[in-house]
Amino acid sequence: MKKRLLVIDDEPKLLRAVQLTLRAEDYEVLTARSGREAFMRLAEAVPDLIISDIRMPEMDGYTLARQLRNAPRTSLIPIIFLTAKDGLADRIQGFRAGVDHYITKPFEPEELLAIVANTLSRLQRTHKEITRLATDSKTDELAFIRDEELTDAEWRTAEAVARGLNNREIAAEHRVSIRTVEHHIRHILAKKQLSNRVGIARYVFDRKVSS
Repeated sequence: MKKRLLVIDDEPKLLRAVQLTLRAEDYEVLTARSGREAFMRLAEAVPDLIISDIRMPEMDGYTLARQLRNAPRTSLIPIIFLTAKDGLADRIQGFRAGVDHYITKPFEPEELLAIVANTLSRLQRTHKEITRLATDSKTDELAFIRDEELTDAEWRTAEAVARGLNNREIAAEHRVSIRTVEHHIRHILAKKQLSNRVGIARYVFDRKVSS
């Protein structure tokens, strides 16, 4: 699936040059010539990465970057400044505004492509790691639920099952309803991931042996 990039610059020739450079690498490229136009593009589709100039009419790149970082929908999109403002103070201001990389004009196409590819690759690895951690967390949570301890009433029911009593006999022995016994058995099966009464009997036996 093609990665979608948004390029923002008020210089038509440079905007075209960047667009052609990126399209040659099979990126889908959206363009805008101002911050306001950029937000119109963002309302239509969220890009995977943004490349922006700093000097632009209506809204400069610093303001644009800060607004992008403050909006939940765009806060995590990587931002690259491509600009003629190459002073140290300019770079610091850019990084403080939330940009990820800073490239000065005139730009080297290979450098731009390398930075774009590396940034998108890192973003993809980050997303995969987040997904893995979320999956692991869910698995751990399920494992914890599966290994949840039985209540006293459930344990007494499990022991009765292990002794070969049926639900009616267990209900009479414990002075509860048959429905309550069925309820306890369903919980035991779910908590210990057992499939039948034989599994419950084995579980009780293993617990008594290990203790």
